[in-house]
Amino acid sequence: MAAARRVLRWVVAAAAAVAAALALDNGLARTPPMGWLHWERFLCGTDCAADPHRCVSEQLFVEMADRMVAEGWRDAGYEFICIDDCWMAPTRDKQGRLRADPKRFPGGIRKLADYVHSKGLKLGIYSDVGNKTCAGFPGSYDHYDLDAQTFASWGVDLLKFDGCNSDSLELLAEGYRRMSLALNKTGRSIVYSCEWPFYLRPVQQPNYTEIKQYCNHWRNFYDVYDSWSSIKSILDWTALHQDTIVKIAGPGGWNDPDMLVIGNFGLSWDQSVTQMAMWAIMAAPLFMSNDLRHISPEAKGLLQNKEVIAINQDPLGKQGYQLVKDKNFQLWERPLSGRAYAVAVLNHQEIGGPQNFTFFLTFLGNGLACNPACSVRQVLPASRDWGLYSWISSLSVEVNPTGTVLLKVQAL
Repeated sequence: MAAARRVLRWVVAAAAAVAAALALDNGLARTPPMGWLHWERFLCGTDCAADPHRCVSEQLFVEMADRMVAEGWRDAGYEFICIDDCWMAPTRDKQGRLRADPKRFPGGIRKLADYVHSKGLKLGIYSDVGNKTCAGFPGSYDHYDLDAQTFASWGVDLLKFDGCNSDSLELLAEGYRRMSLALNKTGRSIVYSCEWPFYLRPVQQPNYTEIKQYCNHWRNFYDVYDSWSSIKSILDWTALHQDTIVKIAGPGGWNDPDMLVIGNFGLSWDQSVTQMAMWAIMAAPLFMSNDLRHISPEAKGLLQNKEVIAINQDPLGKQGYQLVKDKNFQLWERPLSGRAYAVAVLNHQEIGGPQNFTFFLTFLGNGLACNPACSVRQVLPASRDWGLYSWISSLSVEVNPTGTVLLKVQAL
């Protein structure tokens, strides 16, 4: 096991410089992007007469932008307000351009973008590589340049580009490449969020080196749901494929495990802590999908936790990985700048009470994380200093069922 850990760390370190050199050269997403995205919470609600507060509309995004500023989300780092599927009119206009649904977005996207920008935020929008979006609205196939120009003219700052309704894998790949080039040609800084590898994986292994040359972040796995089983499946998939995906992540290009669903209905407090902690360990984009108009103080405090966000946004830009899986426990680490490590201890058990997991500090950082000594600070579920330890020390961590304890280990 120790040899395997050393090999993994060597591969991660050796690949980092190569991955950075091959990243999409648009100067964006040097740390994982942060923001709010409507999909998981609001889906494809289009009946504003029957359900005005949950309808995908101009009003929804204006209200979320107002909350992001007034309630400290922008100051915490969440800068994007992102529109997902179902914003469009059913057809393009006479010039072949995409257009927003005129009833739900009466001012159009340009007006909404201006409002979002006036709040010190950025606007994201959605389209699809195929003929139609996943919800059946007009896709960008054969309109890549025109759509990129349209988005740029509206003042869009991020494009989420889905992969439904493409006729072949060749057309899928060509579409993702062409939209990347088209966005760059506009001259506007637009973060490019892809789902390319997810749609390839049922048939062939993605070429992540190529994908990172075109995309700023990319989805690998199924959509997140508001449930523990969904969070657990994402973590299990990530650990299973970490030898392939960890080494490619870094400034300019990130693996995207999908939205944060903290503050909704399906996660317990411990499970919410686990999602926040593990998304920080995975250097994941942090896009919340919740209702910021109705969120508990506890969920807000967790999502705005400065120490967790600092780990997620660490400028070294290395994704974390699973070191040990021992019965119900998993031990993960993430290298940070300044000779520090983030460490997560996750308890998968779904019965009984808190359990203890003990490990030696020599496990961490290939033996260097606490050499000759280190300080240990607990970040989640509550912050507190654990004190000083030596290289030969062990740590015993008590973790609730389905919970995670997130630590920061600083070499001295």
